Amino acid sequence: MGADRRRHTHRRTARGAALLGSAALLAGCASMPDSGDVSGVKASRQGDSQVRVYPVPPRENAEPDEIVEGFLEAMTGDDPDFATAHKYLTKQAARTWKPEERTTVLSSAPVPQQDGPARRGRGAPDDPETLLYRLSGQKVATVDDRHAYQPLGSVTYSESIQLVQQRSADGKQKEWRIDALPQGLLLSESDFQRNYRSVNKYYFASGKSWVVADPVYIRKRQDPVTHMDSLTQTVKALLEGPTNWLKPAVDTRFPSGTELKKDTTALVTDDQNTLKVPLNDKANNVDREQCRKMAAQVLFTVGDLASTRVEQVELQHADGRPLCVLREDQKSDFMADPTPGLRETPYFVDANGRLAQLLPGAKETVEPRHVYGPFGDGAAKVETVAVARDERHAAAVSENGRSLRVASIQSDTDLPEPLVTSRGARPADRLSAPSWDGRNDLWVADRNPADPRLLLLHGGTGKPLTVTAPWLDEDVRIEELRLSEDGVRIAMRLTENGRTTLQIGRVERQAVGERQKVSVVDLQAVAPRMESVTSVSWAGPSRLVVLGKQAGGVQQVRYLQTDGSASAALIPGLNQVKAVAAANDERAPLVAAADDGVVRLQSGVNWQSMVDKGTSPVYPG
Repeated sequence: MGADRRRHTHRRTARGAALLGSAALLAGCASMPDSGDVSGVKASRQGDSQVRVYPVPPRENAEPDEIVEGFLEAMTGDDPDFATAHKYLTKQAARTWKPEERTTVLSSAPVPQQDGPARRGRGAPDDPETLLYRLSGQKVATVDDRHAYQPLGSVTYSESIQLVQQRSADGKQKEWRIDALPQGLLLSESDFQRNYRSVNKYYFASGKSWVVADPVYIRKRQDPVTHMDSLTQTVKALLEGPTNWLKPAVDTRFPSGTELKKDTTALVTDDQNTLKVPLNDKANNVDREQCRKMAAQVLFTVGDLASTRVEQVELQHADGRPLCVLREDQKSDFMADPTPGLRETPYFVDANGRLAQLLPGAKETVEPRHVYGPFGDGAAKVETVAVARDERHAAAVSENGRSLRVASIQSDTDLPEPLVTSRGARPADRLSAPSWDGRNDLWVADRNPADPRLLLLHGGTGKPLTVTAPWLDEDVRIEELRLSEDGVRIAMRLTENGRTTLQIGRVERQAVGERQKVSVVDLQAVAPRMESVTSVSWAGPSRLVVLGKQAGGVQQVRYLQTDGSASAALIPGLNQVKAVAAANDERAPLVAAADDGVVRLQSGVNWQSMVDKGTSPVYPG
């Protein structure tokens, strides 16, 4: 990391960058032993990053090592147009280097090593000497020109920088400069976290009226290339369209070619907390409803960015005339669940296989409230369960994973017939826990090796539809699945060759005559650096809570973004965890099942025991 270079290179420290503030922010997680009773464990405290790096230009007669080190340091800075970094390059290299093209993230600062002695060029006798420096490290992620983060686990990085000697400005001496280098920026994880932040852009689920989060990374401060502040960068990224992975499943309401008004580098709110967004003429002819949806995309996107709260968004013509206005209290018109905050009551399965609720507000161990119907009165012994998002029905797997039923949890009814039955020989080869999406569709996996299937029941009724899953075969088993509230993404724990990994797939729906074809495609690894994943739950529009183990480490509960990057939120440690559950509303408590029962984590307190015996904690969905 940049700080490492400053610490271990005295020569560069003496002349080097100025630092302000605290250490770089590191991703939060909590460790837990594999044995022992349930008990709270204090998590380490890690401060927010306020570090600023002010790179310095090359000194006169700088050695080749200094040129390479200085350039690597300058890439971590914030100076406009990377002006200091360009001073380490030849004129030709400065013209062709595009720092905005991509960002490569290494686990720690790249290690430069001279690759062989200086040598003469092959041309005329006065050709400059050249030096080759090899840059090496462990590559953990990339960020492309659409701001999309892609985790890579840990991959060996090896690229080269070539230096030449050229005449100084006064022509009296030669100086070393870089004339060949990889495109984009090369940063350590800590420098990346110091300079960038994750934000959600929002687009509409294809054919639907609700928005879907699309996480990207933008600069925390002014972008050196566009000179835009973070708020303006985010709106610009929204207008550029969805990331390549999400694009086939979502739509934008902005007309093609819509951009911010030329030379816009700062968007601010007025004294009415209204964010005014001037657009180019591509948006001039939109009707009111389309404009409202465009404004909704902006309002959701800037929701957690502005230093002053954004109460409404006003889209404008390039000349300043208003196109339309959308208020904060109208956001629910564009949400898959228009009643956020009401789904804060988790459910669990008690020791007798009955579905019950954990009542909100309880501080100590409570008597659970069993639901109505066959899942609460003992008519069916529930093993795993999913509660519909409207909390009127639930889907339960019983009979050692053999049967899936859907029944009311608001009224007493008879035990219904199974909607899905598995013929797997062992319980582990039968039905997974089910999951509901925001379209009120029910999903479940039949893990029978002889006939593995991913199934969908529209509205939780009728004949199951087999979802097209080209990656699913007898060698891949779906251990667990969780659908996002928007119904566009599915998080799955998949076991292959004895290893269980966390993958996220894109849900695509296509009308074929009078029928609908549903596919789950383009799986992306969310936690490639984890050795195994034991449990997963959605914890917001683009965030997951994951129970798993790092390679060579202990079990952890941690938050991950759906793009695979680590969330900064910390989770106190907890022993003997079997499963975790979270609500789509990030304010709701985290719930976990451990050997000693069901526990809850509310904001500002440690884990609290709720019931002594219980399994399968879930929120609606």
